[in-house]
Amino acid sequence: MLYAILCYKDEDVVAAWSAAEDGAVMERLGRVHEDLERRGKLGPSLRLLPTTAATTLRKASDPPLVIDGPFAETKEQLLGFYVVDVADLDEALAIARDLAAANPGGAYELRPVLLYNPDPRKAG
Repeated sequence: MLYAILCYKDEDVVAAWSAAEDGAVMERLGRVHEDLERRGKLGPSLRLLPTTAATTLRKASDPPLVIDGPFAETKEQLLGFYVVDVADLDEALAIARDLAAANPGGAYELRPVLLYNPDPRKAG
């Protein structure tokens, strides 16, 4: 079963990290990634650029409205996500706990996902 583990955190806190602090968090996360890769559990994982680089397409009008920024009313922003291949929610939670230990603060939201568009490069 595939799960998305969405990483939310106050992006102002992350932006205030020194290069050394950021490097230390990424090193700790890297150890979790290596373990997941070794076990064949890790799919794509992405670190998103800041919300100041975001663009939103609002679908309520025709044509849709394109605006700068995410404009989500949240205290924490989506900073990145992982896709993991696990047996069940308990295994996904165990991975999220490992990620949280490597990068404390914020929240991880776990959602089961269905494969919508498999990689066509791997077909056939």
